[in-house]
Amino acid sequence: MLDGSVVIAFLATTDSVRTRAFFQEVLGLDFISEDDFAIVYDARGTELRIQKVERFEPHPHTALGWQVASIDRAVREIAERGGVFERYTFLEQDASGIWMSPSGARVAWLKDPDGNLLSLTEKPLDPSP
Repeated sequence: MLDGSVVIAFLATTDSVRTRAFFQEVLGLDFISEDDFAIVYDARGTELRIQKVERFEPHPHTALGWQVASIDRAVREIAERGGVFERYTFLEQDASGIWMSPSGARVAWLKDPDGNLLSLTEKPLDPSP
């Protein structure tokens, strides 16, 4: 039934000023609007609504992620803008915090100001001719 419908992504924030700065200045998303209920971004055609809430407990797993063409470039640019990438003792990550998954995808994680875990993923090259 929903296979032809458009997805809307949701996150939550208790501090809209910090969150708006992070998503615009650090991640570089296109701002659409803000009202008493949410901050809205265009994430390359997907609407991202960051709901304004009084209390929030972030999940320990990835809440939102992006597929990127070059994870090295994306991690470098986000780090230069103040993004801090997560380090996990149970994963073998490179100096930039990038992990090579068993599939060959390369993944890095960072948190937004509310602790929402965000990921960047570079898919492996397709080995078929």
